[in-house]
Amino acid sequence: MLEYARWKYILIAVVLAAAVLFALPNVFAEAPALQLAHADHSAVTAAELHAVTAALQQDKVPYTNAYVQNGRLVVLFANVPDQLRGSDAVDGQFQKKYISAKTLMPQTPTWLRGLGLKPMPLGLDLSGGLDLLYQVDIKSAVRQILQTYTQDATRALAEAHVPVAGITNVATGGSSVPNAIQITLAPQADLAAAQRVLANPLNGLTLTTSTQSGGSVIRATMPEATIRQRENYAIEQDISILRNRANQLGVSEPIVQRQGNDRIDVQLPGIQNMAEVKHLLGQTATLEFHLNDTENSAYTAQQTGNVPLGDKLYTDTWNDQPVLLKREVIATGEQLTNASASEGAQGPQVNVTLDSRAGENMLRTTKANVGKPMGVVLITKHSVTTKVDGKEQTREVTTEKVINDATIDGVFSDRFQITGLTLGDAQDLAILLRSGSFVTPPVLVSQNLIGPSLGAANIRMGVMALVIGMASVLVFMAIYYKVFGLVADAVLIANVVLLTALLSMMHASLSLPGIAGIILTVGIAVDANVLIYERVREELRKGVSPQAAIRAGFEKAFSAIADSNVTTGIAGLVLWIFGTGAIRGFAIVLTLGIATSMFTSLMGSRALVTLMYGGRRKIARLHI
Repeated sequence: MLEYARWKYILIAVVLAAAVLFALPNVFAEAPALQLAHADHSAVTAAELHAVTAALQQDKVPYTNAYVQNGRLVVLFANVPDQLRGSDAVDGQFQKKYISAKTLMPQTPTWLRGLGLKPMPLGLDLSGGLDLLYQVDIKSAVRQILQTYTQDATRALAEAHVPVAGITNVATGGSSVPNAIQITLAPQADLAAAQRVLANPLNGLTLTTSTQSGGSVIRATMPEATIRQRENYAIEQDISILRNRANQLGVSEPIVQRQGNDRIDVQLPGIQNMAEVKHLLGQTATLEFHLNDTENSAYTAQQTGNVPLGDKLYTDTWNDQPVLLKREVIATGEQLTNASASEGAQGPQVNVTLDSRAGENMLRTTKANVGKPMGVVLITKHSVTTKVDGKEQTREVTTEKVINDATIDGVFSDRFQITGLTLGDAQDLAILLRSGSFVTPPVLVSQNLIGPSLGAANIRMGVMALVIGMASVLVFMAIYYKVFGLVADAVLIANVVLLTALLSMMHASLSLPGIAGIILTVGIAVDANVLIYERVREELRKGVSPQAAIRAGFEKAFSAIADSNVTTGIAGLVLWIFGTGAIRGFAIVLTLGIATSMFTSLMGSRALVTLMYGGRRKIARLHI
């Protein structure tokens, strides 16, 4: 007698039903769409939805659906010409009120969106998006660390009262950039004392001494290993910052990876608003908090050009009025540990958390200056490339502006809020402050906007490969294993549905390597069924009964199936953890596919076969 536990039937039925539900959004094709968003990132309202649809109807532009999702207005069209007409109608009637992006969106029914079910996101090669290539000036990073060593050495010698004739940065050993500090001591200076003083601030550098006519010379050279380490640090730090900012853009599976020695490739699937994204990714921002000078007039300083000693003149961003701030810095963005945007009693705000040292300084300052104004200065840096005499030259541009100038109402220390911002400015500022500052700002050297038409062609080719591959396997199994082959076919289809559901639940992006992983998963699942069915055939040749052959086939094939899948799964898991880009996408699909094929081949196939041949009835022969 061949039986299977009832709870296993129930488990399989529940899993498959849930899989069908979660995989269902992927059935609906994509359509040309228009995404509309406010420049300040505020949410689009239902009233605006009605206004936009009314404008489309007025211009007789047909659309298939319109709804608000994640604060953006999405309008679906039947074809690309209608999409272009809709874009022109919206831009014309609302005078660039919205930031619009023409893209492809799934035609998911309202009831599925209401359940929070979404199709799996597509990678850059399938959905289109932005591909940005940045170059990092790693030599500048070396110059920065060398300058830090120079400042430390200068300070140490001054504190020890060692007279110095000059300190310069020089290039040695054929290097094209400075890699050493040359310190020329005054004639009366003690060389041994200078070496003792410099031992700590120049730790890690190679010190050599020589004698010249003007006095003793100490040269501190950065070892080649230290230079390579600094260059790698600059690249890795910039990659980390770009990845943090890309993640906070809401992009599904952004890819940020090193390319070559000094370049970073950033891929953002589904993003079309290139100007806004480039501005946010490439910007370096920090804050400085200063007290206002309440004793002198900012207007007088602006008109006369005479700024009082110890002050600096700024212009308020919001009212375009001059602001006179004291140069003494209370706290800086480097001392910031967290920043988040929220809606407060006075409107949008940025919640700031400082480290303990800055918090103590802020506490002392606010205690002594309650009722006095304090300004918040936003300092941004970005690279600008211009052509001079036909040659491209890149320079770093620094912009300083007062974004908040308010009265200190009470005493606070390491936690407070910056108010007076729009919602969009508050969100952008929080992202920039949270993600940190670049070691050296990366320069954008290449940009590609990949259109959805190319992605649609890739999808057609990938789906065609999947359909042809699966159809070939299904036909072969049905012919070779007869009824058992049809069972294997049903299991294979269930396996693909289950894998699609898992990818949709995890919101893992699907790319061309991912489609290859699905095809490979089908092969792995077929292999498991072949092992089981060949074992059943072997048992039948020994003369055992059909039901006993089925039981033995599943039980004896289990070890071989488990061994092969576990070893492949370990390799896939390692690629998942340590891989990036296309390799990681393939590994995710492969690893999940192994899990689903084990479930469907061992449990699903056995449940279906037991339903057909189980019970107390006697079976004369098996159609295998």
